[in-house]
Amino acid sequence: MKADDSILDRLYSMDGGPETCRDIYSDWAKDYDQDTIEGMGYVGPALVAETLFERVALGSKVLDAGCGTGLAGAELASRGFTLIDGIDVSPDMLKVARGKNVYRRLAEADMTAPLTLQDDAYDAAVCVGVFTNGHVGPDAIDELARVVRPGGTIVATVHENVWSRDGYPDHLDAMQKSGSVEVLSTAVAPYHLKEDYSCRLCVLKAA
Repeated sequence: MKADDSILDRLYSMDGGPETCRDIYSDWAKDYDQDTIEGMGYVGPALVAETLFERVALGSKVLDAGCGTGLAGAELASRGFTLIDGIDVSPDMLKVARGKNVYRRLAEADMTAPLTLQDDAYDAAVCVGVFTNGHVGPDAIDELARVVRPGGTIVATVHENVWSRDGYPDHLDAMQKSGSVEVLSTAVAPYHLKEDYSCRLCVLKAA
């Protein structure tokens, strides 16, 4: 099954803003999992969960930033993680995520603004499918680095369409120079297999 073309058109042509995100994902929440996993061959959640699994202890407190319907959370839980919190801009997506019963806490949050989370609150953070067309820009990585403790791990996907266009390489370089993160990898990785999209799999160490 392929995602509804009208939703994809709206998604890929977004010019940003939390209200637009809420509207689109409200319409898509019910069918999102099937459309992305089956229709697009979406492997980002599994890839990010496996990358984190290889790097951190299962007892780690993990933030799933932009958790959507909980695809990444479910992948983390299937690997043995139990202390997972999720945030997302869409209450309808969060409702679906809550039904997966893998999160300790879920909350609505706008990642284009500062997060209402304490410094160093988590051992790790994942962010899948958020850094893409019209959603959230590279400045949000600063907030992930703030809420992850020094030495903690951040794993995030950045869609190939926005990696260079939106200045992610320069932003990560500036973060590393400022001492807020150590950039461990920005390797090209699969993302939507059936649509032949790749991403940059960014692995960072908070400082």
